[in-house]
Amino acid sequence: MLDMSGVRQRSLPTWNYGQEVLYRFLRLDGSMGTVHPARVLADDGETLLCWVLPGTSIRVTTSPDGRSPRNLPMAERFGGVRVPARSIWRGTPTLRMVFENEWSSVWWFFEPDGTFRNWYVNLEMPLGRDATGVSRVDGVLDVEVFPDGHWQWKDEHEVDAAMAAGRFDRSFITRIRAEGERMIALAKAGDFPFDGTYCDARPDPGWTLPSIPESLLVDP
Repeated sequence: MLDMSGVRQRSLPTWNYGQEVLYRFLRLDGSMGTVHPARVLADDGETLLCWVLPGTSIRVTTSPDGRSPRNLPMAERFGGVRVPARSIWRGTPTLRMVFENEWSSVWWFFEPDGTFRNWYVNLEMPLGRDATGVSRVDGVLDVEVFPDGHWQWKDEHEVDAAMAAGRFDRSFITRIRAEGERMIALAKAGDFPFDGTYCDARPDPGWTLPSIPESLLVDP
């Protein structure tokens, strides 16, 4: 089982503009889930800002017959055997701010023409970083925040199923929800990162797509 303190235990290297990093999601039992390769915009060791670019190969996990968790009945969505598979990040570029010791990251979503669409607060437990990227535990619950100031919880209907499958316990969800409430308060006040910062950002047009290590696409 992973350490649930959610606090980085030691200092590790930072990354420079344009470098590739892996944004990894693990489960509390230590198994690996989704991995998104990204390009670094900025990093100071405490806050990583990176782009996930459309067309990027990503790691996902599916049922043995190839169904994604979203296509499984709710009772099976968070349990059972999972196998790694390759997929593609589709849509538009997504800017992501990953806080080293906070239980959330903030994603900026854009329309195809580059117009800012909305923020997505991905609630997640921090597990620190290594030489290749950052590791997190996805908390199921998320928060959407829109330019006009309104917000909404996402995926509340999945919480009971995740707990029933043993993915999380009540204390984990309580901590995740508290982080969501903290971010909602920032959004209501129009405070950073919901103050318009980076809403006009664009990825470097000279960047190539980052790669996914082939070793992540096979069972360990």
